[in-house]
Amino acid sequence: MKIRILGSESLGVRGLSCVVQTPHRKIIIDPGVALGYQRQKLLPHPFQIAVGHKIREEIMSALKDCTDIVISHYHGDHIPLANANPYQLSAQKVASCFRKPRLWCKNLHDASSTMEKRCQDLAEVLSRKLPPAEGHTDSLFSFSSSMPHGERNNHLGMVMMTRVEDNDEVFVHASDIQLLDDEPITQILGWKPDTVLASGPPLYLRYLSSKKRKKAWENALCLAQEVPTLILDHHLLRSDEGYRFLNDLSSSTGHKIFCAADHMGVRPLLLEAWRQRLYREMPVPEGWHKDYARGLVTTDQYKRWRGWNVS
Repeated sequence: MKIRILGSESLGVRGLSCVVQTPHRKIIIDPGVALGYQRQKLLPHPFQIAVGHKIREEIMSALKDCTDIVISHYHGDHIPLANANPYQLSAQKVASCFRKPRLWCKNLHDASSTMEKRCQDLAEVLSRKLPPAEGHTDSLFSFSSSMPHGERNNHLGMVMMTRVEDNDEVFVHASDIQLLDDEPITQILGWKPDTVLASGPPLYLRYLSSKKRKKAWENALCLAQEVPTLILDHHLLRSDEGYRFLNDLSSSTGHKIFCAADHMGVRPLLLEAWRQRLYREMPVPEGWHKDYARGLVTTDQYKRWRGWNVS
């Protein structure tokens, strides 16, 4: 089994998309990407937009020959969107890639009206139903029941986790659980994974209480002590504090805890956390984003920064 992470916060965008390759199947989980539309009162920097464009292209390329597509929930950084903004993945651009693969999707039993509408719009663009997969198990897949998106009973809804097993190797994708509730942790450990890719806690949110931070740390320790390869990313790495969380977790457990960039063997690129720095070091003319949305300007002059080269 080969696992390739396509997009996440340590790779410069919002999302948790990945490819799982087995001898007979190519599985894409959460084929979406986004950029925080407003962060620190700033729109995405053109360098971040360039990185996001490259990752969109990689997701679209991966979709062309996949056999299975998994959708954990219907947030805009996890799915193609019928009404995508310039920094998200347009459903219209990938509709042809969704014609043949098997689809495994989160159900709508606990979805908000916004998520339900987003799902319906996506199904209409794809000209396909999005069949619910929760609770399904076969020789390759197991899908969880609905799990909290972060803490329980919030306005963010629920998510579906995915287990893939091939030749006694087990991979778990635990999208947006944020380590804030015990039920997903119990399910993950019951699945006995070799590798887990999960969202860590949103430490960048100042209103996240010390009690919730402590709960996330305890759950992270629990996973780190049992899972041979633990990859924590997404909400966790929207701040530099998240990377310190990973280092502290590695020190406490005695073995390396990875972010997606570590797993892929590249330098972490925490652009959600570094937006103000980007604007200071590479100023952006007023009106640039409106011109970009109209196709009047490109990101070409912003593709290099501090040793990173998007090209």
